[in-house]
Parts: sequence; C-alpha cells; structure tokens
Amino acid sequence: MEIINLSDRNSIIGQYMAEIRDAEYQKNRLLFRNNIMRIGEYEAFEVSKMLSYETKEVTTPLGTSEVSVPSDKIVLATIFRAGLPFHQGFLNVFDHAGNAFVSAYREYEDEAHHEVGVHVEYLATPELDGKTLIIADPMLATGGSMELGYKALLTKGTPKKVHVCCVIANPEGIEHIKNTFPHDKTTIWCAAIDPGMNANKYIVPGFGDAGDLCYGSKI
Repeated sequence: MEIINLSDRNSIIGQYMAEIRDAEYQKNRLLFRNNIMRIGEYEAFEVSKMLSYETKEVTTPLGTSEVSVPSDKIVLATIFRAGLPFHQGFLNVFDHAGNAFVSAYREYEDEAHHEVGVHVEYLATPELDGKTLIIADPMLATGGSMELGYKALLTKGTPKKVHVCCVIANPEGIEHIKNTFPHDKTTIWCAAIDPGMNANKYIVPGFGDAGDLCYGSKI
C-alpha cells in the first residue's frame, strides 16, 4: 500500500496548511473552507497522475488534435459533514465524476469522551464495480469512520482502485487503513502526517474539529 505525504516536498500546499492550522485564521470560516477546498484540488491533481489514460481526437476550428484523457470511471465519495468542502475541491478537478455520500459520526461511549465509536446511517452512491473510488475526508484519526464508510460503499459494488485522501493523518489511522483496506489497490494521500492523538482522539497538533471549523459547533 503506497502512502503519499505531500508535505515531504515543498509546494504551495504548505501555505494552505499554515493558514488552516493557525488559531486566528480559523476564526474566518469562509477562508478555512476555501483552503480545505484548495488542498482538495491540489490532491486531485496529484491523484490524476496515477489514472489510466487514452488518446482522444478532438476537432478544433482549424483541424484536429490528439489529447490524452483519463479513461477511468471515477466516483468521489465523502463523509458528512466535514468532508464537504474537501470533496468540492476534488469535484472542481474531476467534474465528470460520479458522487457518493456517507453519513458517519462519532459516538462517545463514556462521559470523559475517551472511548469513541462511529455510527453510519445514510448512504447515497452510484454503482461502483470496476470504478476508481476516491474517498475524501479531511481527518484520518482513528480510521474508524473511513473504514465504515468504505464498507458501506462496498454494498454497491467493488471498485478496481481506491484512493484514501485526507488533509491530515496520524500513524494510528494509517495503520488502521493498512489493516482494513485492500493492500494491492489502495493509495493513501495526505497533506501532512502528525505524530498522534489526544485522549479525545483528535489529531495533535492537527487543527481541531474540521466540521466545526467549516460550519460551526454542533450540539
């Protein structure tokens, strides 16, 4: 299983990461969402380099031109609600893709919020057999919601290739994906890998709760 950490090389994505991590910058939800979307666009461009391509002949006003275009059938999936601006970034690049949505949320199992479960209750997706599935979710913390979202999607078909795309991951989440996703057809993409999580299972240093920062706190 290939793990691609985009922070291993210098690029503009470092500027976006610096801003979304900044506690003062985070106070502006519009700017925060916009940077999450731009990271999605950047990752989508990188993922596009790994697709299969075919030659297409295009008629121009002055003649014909041969152009290489993706031949893969792509489905973009995300997990409500934090994944929505990240998903939009991918959709801005893969604008002909099918789209899938999964509702998965944390359920704390103790008063201290140290024991975390994940609940899935909604799924909308096109058929997935033989397609390239991109699952875009900003945070890969425990990996539990990513796993359950993937298993829910598998009820609608088996993709030929899976790209797990996030903004920030940590080693525990990556290890969980290694243990639950098919090794031979899964690639993990992230803009950064942080060292660990706190007692409440939030990535540290991370940037906080992506859904709250995008859309406001929840009750």
